[in-house]
Amino acid sequence: MTNSNKPTTLFWIIGVAALIWNGLGVMSYIGQAFMTDEVKAALPETERALYENIPAWVTAAFAIAVFAGLLGSIFLLARKKAARFVFLISLIAILAQMSYSLFMSKAAEVYGPGGVIMPVMVILIGVFLLMYSKKAIEKGWLS
Repeated sequence: MTNSNKPTTLFWIIGVAALIWNGLGVMSYIGQAFMTDEVKAALPETERALYENIPAWVTAAFAIAVFAGLLGSIFLLARKKAARFVFLISLIAILAQMSYSLFMSKAAEVYGPGGVIMPVMVILIGVFLLMYSKKAIEKGWLS
């Protein structure tokens, strides 16, 4: 007998990639949230100004986005339906954070094209993980 609810190898690859991606996001958040004055002082003036002027709500959105993304990835690998809801929370926080990066800060001026490419890529990955978890539920891979 075969189990039709058995995830594919691609499911596991995507799950592990999501876990790594969101783990790197958590590391990035921690690096930014706990950046010392010495590290900030070593940055170019324009970058330092960006970091020093990030509103608290953007930092909170960043934290929610990456920790929810990491939890969603864990749920995905554990084959739990909660992954979809947690990825939704992550995506909402991503959209809040990236709206600041793309439209309210001078990140594009400071970082050039990378100041736009990375936020767009983060949004696309967030949308993909939400849609993929929905597909995994429909296929019966998550319970």
